[in-house]
Amino acid sequence: MSDEPEGERREKRPDLSAPGRVKGLSSVSNPIIKDIRALGAKKGRDETGLFIAEGLKLVLDAIDTGWDMKTLVVAKSQLHNPLLEKAAARAVALGADLVEASEKVLGAITRRDNPQSAIGVFKQRTVSLDRLDFGKDGVVVALDRVRDPGNLGTILRTIDAVGAKGVILIGDCVDPFSLETVRATMGSIFAVPIARASEGQFLGWRTKFRGLVAGTHMAGTVDYRTPDYAGRPLILLMGNEQSGLSEPLAKACEQLLRIPQAGKADSLNLAIATGVMLFEARRKALAL
Repeated sequence: MSDEPEGERREKRPDLSAPGRVKGLSSVSNPIIKDIRALGAKKGRDETGLFIAEGLKLVLDAIDTGWDMKTLVVAKSQLHNPLLEKAAARAVALGADLVEASEKVLGAITRRDNPQSAIGVFKQRTVSLDRLDFGKDGVVVALDRVRDPGNLGTILRTIDAVGAKGVILIGDCVDPFSLETVRATMGSIFAVPIARASEGQFLGWRTKFRGLVAGTHMAGTVDYRTPDYAGRPLILLMGNEQSGLSEPLAKACEQLLRIPQAGKADSLNLAIATGVMLFEARRKALAL
């Protein structure tokens, strides 16, 4: 621990965006580690525009898809791993900080007893509604106030799996760059364009959309397998886990769809329902 006053230590904290190389950090009280740990909270992510991706696979996925890396923290004890060594070399080549840290430090950052060998700090990336590229018959999922990070992460992973074109987060949604959400995407966070919009912004943009807008709804009367989704752009609207689609968003749908159920459950999990809808909407494109 330093004997300097706390205020002086704060003034000397390095900028995570400044390139360099740092070796052998073993204290969780180190200013660099404190700044990275702060990205575990939404306030820290909002203030810096950065986020954490945990795990060697996610780090390599991000590098391969051109995301802006600021810092790579690696387990010093595992640098003999050829893939980890490769990731470290690529990070340095990209101008990112390289922090070789103890497993205690890695565990403090991720809040896990058995942390991964690599943690990347990346710049957040979103697109505007007008920049979403539907192509001739692309599918984009629009989520109304999704609140569960596991649901959002799973949906992003499914969007990636079916080859859909992106996601729109409407209203007060969970942060897509939270550690929990990023974990649940299994790397798909780096492959799926993410747009954010208020309900009013989305409804204004929707008036210019030339394609099918369909949403699932408890009052839906159309079997989700009935529409012909192929051959035109599609916005698939999915509602909040507890209350479903808001009334204005439901009214913005050309078709309100329903997934038939035979058991006693009154609803499906949002991620499951979205997966069912996506695979049906993309069925012809995914034919073997």
